[in-house]
Amino acid sequence: MSCLVIGTGGREHALALALARDPAVHAVHAAPGNPGIGAVATRHDVDPMDPAAVADLARRLGVDLVVVGPEAPLVAGVADAVVAAGIACFGPSRAAARLEGSKAFSKEVMAAAGVPTARSRTCEDAEQVAAALDELGAPYVVKDDALAAGKGVVVTTDRDAALAHAAGCGRVVVEEFLDGPEVSLFAICDGTTARPLQPAQDFKRIFDGGRGPNTGGMGSYTPLTWAPADLAEVVIESVVQPTLDEMARRGAPFRGCLYVGLALTAAGPRVIEFNVRFGDPDIQPVLAVLDSPLGELLLAAAQGRLDDVPAPRFRDEAAVSVVLASAGYPETSSSGDVITGADAADAEPGVDVIHAGTALAGDELVTAGGRVLAVRATGPDVAAARAAAYAAADRIAFEGLQRRSDIAAEPLGVVEGAAVAAVKES
Repeated sequence: MSCLVIGTGGREHALALALARDPAVHAVHAAPGNPGIGAVATRHDVDPMDPAAVADLARRLGVDLVVVGPEAPLVAGVADAVVAAGIACFGPSRAAARLEGSKAFSKEVMAAAGVPTARSRTCEDAEQVAAALDELGAPYVVKDDALAAGKGVVVTTDRDAALAHAAGCGRVVVEEFLDGPEVSLFAICDGTTARPLQPAQDFKRIFDGGRGPNTGGMGSYTPLTWAPADLAEVVIESVVQPTLDEMARRGAPFRGCLYVGLALTAAGPRVIEFNVRFGDPDIQPVLAVLDSPLGELLLAAAQGRLDDVPAPRFRDEAAVSVVLASAGYPETSSSGDVITGADAADAEPGVDVIHAGTALAGDELVTAGGRVLAVRATGPDVAAARAAAYAAADRIAFEGLQRRSDIAAEPLGVVEGAAVAAVKES
C-alpha cells in the first residue's frame, strides 16, 4: 500500500518511520511534514487544515490510506473530505472528533456511556467556575473546553490561579482531581471494534520532579511494569467499547485512534481525558516496540474490518523518548537556532531522532517550534533504553536547549501524576 501522513510534528515523524519500516508499505508521503520526515517520505506543501486540498492531494497521489496526525485537521473535517473522495482515512469524522474538540461534549458522552471518570461541571462564567471550584475542591482542575494543543489544562492548589486560567478561556470544564499515576492508552478503532496498543506514560511538566507549567509532553516510555497486567483489557471493556457504542448510537461512529488518558486511582482506572489521535510524545516509544505491521492495522481500522487482522503484537523490549525543547517553552519558543549533533545521535544503534519543530536554513538544521526534537531509544529494559536515549541526547546541542533529566526514572514516573506536590507551582 501507499500512505499519506498529515501533519508536521514528532507524532507524524514517528508514524512515517513506522510505516516506512512496514514491508507492505511501498511509498510514504507527508503533507507538509518536516525535515526529519523528509528522510523517509516524499513531502508535499499542502495545508493540513484545508480538507479539500488534502483530499485532492490524496487523490492525485493515488494513495491507499491517509493517516491524519494532529487533532485540529480532524476537528476541521479533513477525514470527511478524504472519505468523500473514496480514499480510506485513519482518523475520525468531524462529528466524532468532538470527543477532543469539546471537553464538555466528551464528558457528556462519558456520562451517557457509563465511563468511569472524574466528577465535573461545565461552566460558562466566573460565578459558575467559582461554585464548581468550591464544590469539587483542591487540587483544582480547570480545562479549556476547546482545543489547546495539550496545554489548556491547569492543575493547581492555588484557587486564584485556577480562576485566572478559567477567565482566559471561554467555556471551561472544572473537574475533581484524580489521585493516581497517569497512563496513556491508545485504542485503534473501526467504529465497532477496538484493539489496544501497549500502555505508555507521558511526562507533562517542563521541569524535573513534575514541576513548572504544563507542556505538550517532555518525554515518555513503555512498558509500564508497575501498571496492572490487565490494564489494556479493562480499559477496552469499561471505557473504549462503551464509548464506541455510544458514538455509534449518536450517528457518529468513531474510526481512528481513541487516546484514553487515565489516572490509576485506588478505585480503579478513571478517565482524565479523551483525545482523537495518537499522543505525542507518548506514541513514540509504543511504535518503537510494535512488532506487527502498522499499515495493515490502520488500513483495517479505516475500512471497518479490524476483526480481519491480527491484534497488535509488541516486542519484549522497552523504549524511552526524551524531548529537547527550545528556549522559553512552553510560554514561548525560539526559532532559527542552529542544531548540531542530530545526525550523530540518530546513527547510534537503537536510536531514532524524531523531529518535531525543526526547519532547514540553507544546509543547516534549525529550531522552529517549542518541542524541537525527541530522542527515542530502545533496550532490553527501561533502564537500558533510558540510558541509551540520554547518551544520544547528550550529542545534540542548540542555544537554550531544555530537557528533563528524569524521564522514565522509576519510581518517579509512578508517583508524578499522583503526588499533590506535583501540582503545586514551582
